[in-house]
Formats: sequence, C-alpha cells, structure tokens
Amino acid sequence: MNPPKYDPEMHHRRSIRLQGYDYSQAGAYYITICTQKRACLFGQIVDGEMVLNEYGEIVKTEWLKTSKIRRNITLDEFVIMPNHLHGIIIITEKNEMANIVGAIHRIAPTNEIQQPPRLQSGSMGAIIGQYKSIITKRINQIRDTPGFSVWQRNYYEHIIRNENELNRIRKYILNNPANWLNDKNRADY
Repeated sequence: MNPPKYDPEMHHRRSIRLQGYDYSQAGAYYITICTQKRACLFGQIVDGEMVLNEYGEIVKTEWLKTSKIRRNITLDEFVIMPNHLHGIIIITEKNEMANIVGAIHRIAPTNEIQQPPRLQSGSMGAIIGQYKSIITKRINQIRDTPGFSVWQRNYYEHIIRNENELNRIRKYILNNPANWLNDKNRADY
C-alpha cells in the first residue's frame, strides 16, 4: 500500500517558530523536548535529584554526541527529567549548507507531485529531529517496540537574546529536578 500523497491543505500544521527567523544562524537556543503523552521513561527524581535509568542514559549519551558530530554546535546547561529534556544549544556559526529559512516548500505545477517540506540542513529543527530519531530507534530496539513514538511530535524552543536571559534559563535548568513536584511538564500536573 502506498502512503498518501502529500496534500498541503490536509497535512499543514501551524508553525510555532518565529516567522522569518533563520534557525541555522549563530545564537543560543533554549530547548524543551517532551516524551509522548509525557510518559516518565528516563528515570525518577529522588531527593530532588534526577536518577537516570537505561533510557535516560541513552538520552544523555546522544545529547552529548550532538556537539561532537556537529562542529558548529556547543552545548550549555541541560537536564534530563523523567519525561522531558531541557537544554541550551549554541550554534557558533552558520552551517554553510543552510541558506534558507526553516522548512523548504515549493508550490509544484499542477502536473507535478508535491513533496512534503524538508527541514533546512543545520537548522535547530533538523538537529532536534535527528536527535529524537536516534533516541527513538535505540529505545525501541531495547524494548522491541518498533514504530513506537518516544517523543511528542514537536518541541519547544526559545531564542536566547541576552546574557541575563541566558543566566536565568541556566538557573531554571539546574533547579528543575528540585522543582519536579511543581513542574508543568509532569503528566499528572
């Protein structure tokens, strides 16, 4: 059975990204990625500290690889929580392959088959998409659950605009495990 053809009307989802912003350009970005249905997959909070389980260790290992496999990425503070990750990613230079904003979408003539939009190489969306994909693959191999969604469909990102904001976000990340009982990302919040 063939997958349905891309229909921009049916498959359109509203972007939560800043319109016109080049998410591959140098800058600091605060990221939050949540598990599917906010399931607590990565460990537990014990006495205000996060204790990672096997899946949480995968999340950590792959997060740390992000800057090793991409020369233009530096990782700042991050924390893995039972059902989400908060982190700061700094793009130190623009990826030379990336020269357009966000996703590519071209209107095809009526006699051409339209393809779904593609993420811009080196953009925050591409980085997070690859990160989520490898973790999903590794966790699903261990659990023997091919095709199971580990992550929610999207992610939250915030462009960090100055040093004060960067320091405030760092503090929030570092204090996140101690504030778990009041965390809005808890499934039972």
